[in-house]
Amino acid sequence: MASAAQSCTESNELQLDSRDNYWFGGWLRWVPTSNEMLRAAEEKILGYVRNTYRSWFVKTKSGDRIRTIFMNNSESDDKTPIVLVHGMAGGIGLWVQNLDALSNVRPLYAFDLIGFGRSTRRKFPSNADDSEKEFVNSIEEWREEVGVDKMILVGHSLGGFLSYSYSIHYPERVKHLILVDPWGFPERDVDFYEKHDFPLWLKVVRQIMITFNPLSGLRAAGPFGQYLIHRLRPDIGRKFASVDNENMISKYIYHCNVQDPSGEVAFKSLQDGLAWAVNPMINRVMQLNETIPLTVLYGSKSWMDTKIGHSIKYLRKESKVTVEIVQGAGHHVYADKPESFNKIVQDICREIPD
Repeated sequence: MASAAQSCTESNELQLDSRDNYWFGGWLRWVPTSNEMLRAAEEKILGYVRNTYRSWFVKTKSGDRIRTIFMNNSESDDKTPIVLVHGMAGGIGLWVQNLDALSNVRPLYAFDLIGFGRSTRRKFPSNADDSEKEFVNSIEEWREEVGVDKMILVGHSLGGFLSYSYSIHYPERVKHLILVDPWGFPERDVDFYEKHDFPLWLKVVRQIMITFNPLSGLRAAGPFGQYLIHRLRPDIGRKFASVDNENMISKYIYHCNVQDPSGEVAFKSLQDGLAWAVNPMINRVMQLNETIPLTVLYGSKSWMDTKIGHSIKYLRKESKVTVEIVQGAGHHVYADKPESFNKIVQDICREIPD
């Protein structure tokens, strides 16, 4: 584990502003969480990072505070940086097995999307178009504040959907776009659930999502929520076994997702069932500037429709589009097979001249 001296955290930014006070009120006696517990879980996970990092809250012109880390062990400040965008229910801590390897080849940023992790939990519009626009605008405001000119943008799941949308609106800011098992691209398949043998946890989540917010069951479970994660997601321990011997990932996921469900509510407004978007991105694929190179990564065991990557490649005939399947990985490619994932992204970064 890295020593405290290896990381740099701005102590005056540890507390979130008043806009991030949680919604529970009296429920805090039932749901054992707090800003401090989430901060402690994040710091414990980042303690496994070997390279020096800086962590702080980026304050945007809209008044949001976006939790951010920066690393640079590449010996070059001039290279286009990698920017990691997590998926639904995630946060910067879940990239723990990727941060060192990727920051060895390029400067690297990772941040919590608004509504998730330790970033501002704002109230989103109920309309899918408006919610998507707020996510995209917040990414651009974050970029402006940190002073990044161009990015190698890496988005997982919901982060892939938002990264593609961002790249459509701000093509001049994207050097290469990498989609990791992206959510929200295909049009709805009415026979989807009959074609797949889903794990128990996903079946439970699907049933809850029909009526409620995706993770409302986790909050309703109160102090039993962490047990619920262990029960429904026994794979988490295996995914992060190399860096987590204290179940900190499960604790981190718990504290990220039992607080104000701001981003979760926004995600629900974007979705049409678990696997699809109200406004599928496949219908907007051609809006992306043809000069932007695109790589789509899927896990061979993912429940996502991997054929969509080839559909993107077919539609974008005039562009450079690469589709890669990571053998043995599920939806969380970066955690299921971190070495394979890291190598693919590193190879892409080495091919880019600056």
